[in-house]
Amino acid sequence: MDAGYDPLFLGPAVPLPTAAEGAVRLDYPRFTVVLDPDRRLAAVTAVNIDGATLRDLPRTGDWDFDARVPVAQQAGPEIYAGNDLDRGHLVRRRDPGWGDVGIARTATEATFRYPNAAPQASGFNQSKELWLGLEDHVLEYADNTDQRLSVFTAPVLAADDPPYRGIRIPLRFWKIAAWLSPAGLAATAFVLDQSDLVDTSTAAVAPPPLGGFRTFQVPVARIPEIAGVDVGPLTEADVLRRQGVTGPRPLEGASDIVL
Repeated sequence: MDAGYDPLFLGPAVPLPTAAEGAVRLDYPRFTVVLDPDRRLAAVTAVNIDGATLRDLPRTGDWDFDARVPVAQQAGPEIYAGNDLDRGHLVRRRDPGWGDVGIARTATEATFRYPNAAPQASGFNQSKELWLGLEDHVLEYADNTDQRLSVFTAPVLAADDPPYRGIRIPLRFWKIAAWLSPAGLAATAFVLDQSDLVDTSTAAVAPPPLGGFRTFQVPVARIPEIAGVDVGPLTEADVLRRQGVTGPRPLEGASDIVL
């Protein structure tokens, strides 16, 4: 059942992006988390989404540790207590919830494991214009077009991330969506920045100021540069690269996204 991410889900092989040596692969139903045990956060997540059979299941499941990994290597509930940090799903609850109802429910409940969470300022995690809005756009694209998608998401685990309660809070997140277009494998990448929402100097998280976040659609080649992961054939499949775009594109809304 815990077969994890399927690299052949789209047809052409799209290998699981690889992270630094020492990372731990954790397979769940229809998705995989690659955990950096030193940072206690995911370096890579990957999920397969079948837009043709997505189900709108009620929210079930409770956050818990993954028994396969020592608790000390997971960022647990103490990180999120008494502050404005959300346990932000990396693989979204709905993403693996497709096909057979029983399997879909098991898969959605499996997303509530701490290796699949990362601390996100509530204004970042819940914003329809930012993280949640971008994920909704990708998921609705799969649902409306009956597309299959593979989506890769993780925090940028930078050395200068601010320390907080025994971990370092990531200030940026990346996401790559891949699908099969008439022209072959296609992909696009995003970087989302919560730097202006997080202030750990007083052991608290700042409330979101107006315009306190930044969202960019970026060349896929930018992700290995900032996150240190190998994304394989996704760089060549980049829709921006095919259009000659070489730099980041600031996004004001979903209509600005090039798919």
